Amino acid sequence: MQPSEMVMNPKQVFLSVLIFGVAGLLLFMYLQVWIEEQHTGRVEKKREQKATSGWEPVNYLQPIPRIMTREQIRGHITNQNLKFHITEDPKGKKENLLLKSERPVRVLTKTSHSQGEDRVLGKTTGPPTIKLIAKRQGTRTVFKKFSEMKWPLDIHPLNKSLIKDNKWKETDVAQEKRRSFLQESCKKYGGVSRPQSHLFHMVSRIYVEDKHKILYCEVPKAGCSNWKRILMVLSGLASSAYNISHDAVHYGKHLKKLDSFDLKGIYTRLNTYTKAVFVRDPMERLVSAFRDKFEHPNSYYHPVFGKAIIKKYRPNACEEALNNGSGVKFKEFVHYLLDSHRPVGMDIHWEKVSKLCYPCLINYDFVGKFETLEEDANYFLQLIGAPKELKFPNFKDRHSSDERTNAQVVRQYLKDLTRTERQLIYDFYDLDYLMFNYTTPFL
Repeated sequence: MQPSEMVMNPKQVFLSVLIFGVAGLLLFMYLQVWIEEQHTGRVEKKREQKATSGWEPVNYLQPIPRIMTREQIRGHITNQNLKFHITEDPKGKKENLLLKSERPVRVLTKTSHSQGEDRVLGKTTGPPTIKLIAKRQGTRTVFKKFSEMKWPLDIHPLNKSLIKDNKWKETDVAQEKRRSFLQESCKKYGGVSRPQSHLFHMVSRIYVEDKHKILYCEVPKAGCSNWKRILMVLSGLASSAYNISHDAVHYGKHLKKLDSFDLKGIYTRLNTYTKAVFVRDPMERLVSAFRDKFEHPNSYYHPVFGKAIIKKYRPNACEEALNNGSGVKFKEFVHYLLDSHRPVGMDIHWEKVSKLCYPCLINYDFVGKFETLEEDANYFLQLIGAPKELKFPNFKDRHSSDERTNAQVVRQYLKDLTRTERQLIYDFYDLDYLMFNYTTPFL
């Protein structure tokens, strides 16, 4: 065959390309249909397995709200198909069920100090249907326990069997009046029958002394430093309250807080321990906090709060004040306190007692006052069976050369404020005034 005969004419080339193209397109369409059928079959098979086993994969990356009310927790557990998975107790002990199933709630707040590191929550081995039933029962049990907590918590009569003489009679009468007044005020003004904040936040300011079964809610600037010293002595950490330094009290982390326990530990202690809170006239407490934190050198409050306050509330502030935050005036501090858009958040030293200790939800068995601190504290020590030689210390924890903040000192600070500003401070602390029966200040 001659080379010229081997050359295909254009029609033949076009026809060949067309045939191969159509064949390729048909093959592609067939493969696409086959792949889809295979994929659909696998999906249907998985759905059938899921329907018979009741098992669903868990999305551990799904965001969970950081702060939830009890109703939100209930909704989350119900609506999310029990996404909280709990490892079972290998020994099957019922008494450990609350401890095991309590972890899903703790993930909303913080790591538990008393229980070590958080467990990894994951899929357990074994028949999926049985495991899912066990998980649902565990979650419902822990939530039922949490839901059944009576709010406000029941108030318990003080055990006065250890009081041997009559010298505490007037103190006892005053104590009963305070407790009754607080209860009535909460019914009238509190309007709270269910916790609006999660439990671990509510008890985060409460210190625990297990030996004498005491819960003490810390209210800064109301004798809390000396109360912590007393708790350290009662728990055996120190022999005398007078030998414990300020830093050891506040930064030593020797005392346990109630939020470091698991749900069962919190529930048990709230319902069986003697709960105490010590309060102070709100205006006195505010002025005391200002004097302590802003009128003395302070490596935290000046740069963190002072600089922000001066920057926002002092027109034409000098460079030095803006840089070091020193020299905040009481009027500027009040403007910060009353500002709904504060440049820096609240602090426990001037936060309301109603938000520190939740006295309308946690019924305190003992309500002490700073104005009668020594008398109230020593009576309380008698009630809980403290050693007879242990007395509440009366020394000033810091700046001992300064005059104690009292009504006369408070007047000197208030005179620089307008009547409106004084009224607004009272309005800010109105619940504290009402609940603890403090006299309305001169406005």
